[in-house]
Amino acid sequence: MIEAIENAADAMLIDRLQPEHWEPAPSGAVRNAQPGFLLVAFESARDSVVGFVHVLEIDGVAHLEQLSVVPTYGRRGYGRKLLEDSMAEAGKRGYDELTVRTYADVPWNAPFYGTCGFTETEPVTDFHRCLASLEKELGLDRYGRRI
Repeated sequence: MIEAIENAADAMLIDRLQPEHWEPAPSGAVRNAQPGFLLVAFESARDSVVGFVHVLEIDGVAHLEQLSVVPTYGRRGYGRKLLEDSMAEAGKRGYDELTVRTYADVPWNAPFYGTCGFTETEPVTDFHRCLASLEKELGLDRYGRRI
């Protein structure tokens, strides 16, 4: 279910970026095995999960690894609610901040996070520097500026 939601949401990004290849989403079991937490958005009228957020907890950092909503349920507040709930959960777990790496110029990426209080910063922790380096190795920057 989590994998299908992410793949559906990624289709919008793939259409925009036109990559030669895009890896399919990891399974929910793979995500659940990583340190951190998963939260889901449930649509009672549809009786199903329509979105999720995955936050990693590594080296004293709470990092939003993935936020996905089924595209037909986009722009209805599910993503914002998932983000707000993940920020609250990170706070309950003792984190002062939640970080994310994303595309600067994709409207539903950095501009959306900006409306939720996120600001652009340089990678300052070992975790964030490692993540930025990995993104560069994977060539993600060829599709736009990563922040």
